[in-house]
Amino acid sequence: MQPLIKHNFADGLYAKETFIPAGLQLAKHTHTFTHLSILAAGSVLIKAGNKAKIYEAPICIEIKAGIEHEIQALTDSVWYCIHAVNETDETKVDEVIITKGA
Repeated sequence: MQPLIKHNFADGLYAKETFIPAGLQLAKHTHTFTHLSILAAGSVLIKAGNKAKIYEAPICIEIKAGIEHEIQALTDSVWYCIHAVNETDETKVDEVIITKGA
């Protein structure tokens, strides 16, 4: 099972909308800069660095740059990552927001 992703762009902002089915875990990764994420629906377990915490929607969460993190959906969830970037090509935006080699 794969997450369903929609890409949204507006005047220097990028919002990656991800539907994460219950039980699915997104791959560990780090970001090049701090950004906000919004859990719009559902509940997730976030493991960041050496900490783990359960979040229930609706909530806005700060994701720090350089901290390896992963997200596991405990229920069907809708997750938004909000980034201030100028890249508007959905096939290239991860090259800007994800740390290389992570």
